[in-house]
Amino acid sequence: MKIATWNVNSLKVRLPHVVDWLAANQPDALCLQELKCENSAFPLAEIEAAGYQAVFNGQKTYNGVAILTRQSLADVTHNIPGFADEQKRIIAGTLDGVRIVCGYFPNGQAVGSDKFAYKMAWLEALTAWLQDELKATPRLVLAGDYNVAPEDRDAHPDWKDEIHVSEPERAAFRRLINLGLTDAFRMFEQEERAFSWWDYRMGAFRRNFGLRIDHLLISAPLVEHCTACYTDKAPRKLERPSDHTPVVVELK
Repeated sequence: MKIATWNVNSLKVRLPHVVDWLAANQPDALCLQELKCENSAFPLAEIEAAGYQAVFNGQKTYNGVAILTRQSLADVTHNIPGFADEQKRIIAGTLDGVRIVCGYFPNGQAVGSDKFAYKMAWLEALTAWLQDELKATPRLVLAGDYNVAPEDRDAHPDWKDEIHVSEPERAAFRRLINLGLTDAFRMFEQEERAFSWWDYRMGAFRRNFGLRIDHLLISAPLVEHCTACYTDKAPRKLERPSDHTPVVVELK
């Protein structure tokens, strides 16, 4: 099973890239974040023409998540149960006994801000919910744009902004790991400064000035089946790309 995550930063703009990537890579599931479109505007016909079904949770201008699959997803969940939130950041479903949770984690703006407090509360609610999800479905993948670079090696050494790399954010990431999840990317030898996001400004991609903030955490029963995890930088080199690039995990 091949599962990928990709913050497309506007599905309307990046739809041709997504369709081409599906054709070239043939994932079993592609988790998308930052759709920036309402459900009524979701390009379902184009996705179905590419051979995929979709479940989605969108809103106008901001946020929005979707999971594209070849087979139907069971037990679809929208948002974090019990957490009051107008922002559309979570969608989950079960594929061949694997629970796939697609999340667009809050940015947080700046440490100490109201948006940072929301981020930390959201992460706490997510962690509590996932604890129950893992009991119900032990085979689980948490995919998405986490907006957290969990270790120093996940950020360019010259990154000066505290957001994404602060200790409270990293501690929240570790609490997810402590649920029994494993960072699939770090199961394998990777090149130094392996990132998944680069700012559009100041030639950041060309200079590889980035962050690794897009992750695939897998539960213990899936670890032994994990054969690869990697970033695909090719879409970031296209004209009008997303500032993120896909991250892929392969499970035998």
